Amino acid sequence: MKDTLSIGSLLKEGRALRSVEFFPPKDEAAGERMLRAAAQIQPLQPDFVSITYGAGGSTRDTSLKYATLLQEEFGFPVMPHLTCVGHAKSELREIIDEFHEAGFRNIMALRGDPPKGEINFEPHPDGLRYANELVALIRELHPDISIGVAGYPEVHPEAPSPGEDIANLARKVEAGATFITTQLFFDNAAYFRFVDSCRAASIDVPVLPGILPVLNLAQVRRFCDMCQAALPPGLEQSLHDAGKDKDAAQNAGIDWAYQQVRDLIAQGAPGFHLYILNRARAIAKLTERLTSEGLLS
Repeated sequence: MKDTLSIGSLLKEGRALRSVEFFPPKDEAAGERMLRAAAQIQPLQPDFVSITYGAGGSTRDTSLKYATLLQEEFGFPVMPHLTCVGHAKSELREIIDEFHEAGFRNIMALRGDPPKGEINFEPHPDGLRYANELVALIRELHPDISIGVAGYPEVHPEAPSPGEDIANLARKVEAGATFITTQLFFDNAAYFRFVDSCRAASIDVPVLPGILPVLNLAQVRRFCDMCQAALPPGLEQSLHDAGKDKDAAQNAGIDWAYQQVRDLIAQGAPGFHLYILNRARAIAKLTERLTSEGLLS
């Protein structure tokens, strides 16, 4: 298998990158839908795609299977996610080596959320407690891997304070992270404040903004509660006005995401990362509109 192009090298090109995130399907039917979405996205040529990792390693085999398909069948540079949850350090070493042997040269290193039904994160007795430890392990094993880490423009829900949240992020970068991808947000001012805070803390790696083109009002409220992200009144009103019209609601979400991305690129963001929920329509619409305006090549 040909090695994946590293995201670190892409970021050095100095152009606005576009990327999308898939999640591993739960069954074959969902897998077919995901691959159809990948086929629709392929002509749009995302610079890379990522694929998430289930709590406690529950999707280890599925994540690797579909990451390989995305890379081999569609030619996408792929960034598999990896979390600390449920794994001994020895097992994490095996997974990292497995990713590297499969040709992946990018990993998103995360602490991970507690398994479903649990509230607090508990590390494996022989595992890692923090994402910076996972970053250091990846860097130790394979220095040629580009490592992404997560950042929270509106503060990690478990962080005692914004200052401690930035300090935790700085530790991940000091351990060897190549770039930061943010949690979703709907107000660009939150992103720019976050980048300013990073720079003030001598965090100088690129910060890719994470954008979710929402589908309906109930969905965006759920995500905002989960991530503690602010829901702008304008977006809430647009989705409310759409009511039960699914197409109108989805178009409102795409329009909001488009305005976000256009502003982010205009103000110098290094690109955008779309949480597409295994759906192709959002990136297609956004790419078409941004390309027509000359914001994407």
